Amino acid sequence: QVQLVESGGGLVQYGGSLRLSCAASGRFFRVNTMGWYRQAPGKQRELVASITDGFTTNYADSVKGRFTISRDNAKNTVHLQMNSLKPEDTAVYYCNGEYLETRASYRYLEVWGQGTLVTVSS
Repeated sequence: QVQLVESGGGLVQYGGSLRLSCAASGRFFRVNTMGWYRQAPGKQRELVASITDGFTTNYADSVKGRFTISRDNAKNTVHLQMNSLKPEDTAVYYCNGEYLETRASYRYLEVWGQGTLVTVSS
C-alpha cells in the first residue's frame, strides 16, 4: 500500500508564500509523475503543477511564474513553492502520484494524498 502524506498548508496573507511538501511511503518500485491538484469550494479539482521523474514540469496557466514544483527522487518527495499568493489560490491542495508496484509491473497505479488546506486572506 502506497501513501502520500502532505504538509505545509495554512493561512497566509495576500502576496505571501507557502511551501507544500508531499512524501510517498509504502511498498513500490518507482514513482513516476507526481503532481499537485487543488479544489476550491464549489469547483472541480484542477491540476496545479506536475513533474515527471525526469524533472519535466507542467503548470496551470493561473500559477505560472508564481509556483514552482520540485522533487527529490531519492526521497520520493515533491514540493510546491507558492509565491505571490492570491485569494483565488484558496483551496484544498492534493498531492498525486503514479507508481509501479514492482519491477515487473507494466501498469502505473495512482494514489492521492489526504489534502491540505491553503487559505489566502485579502
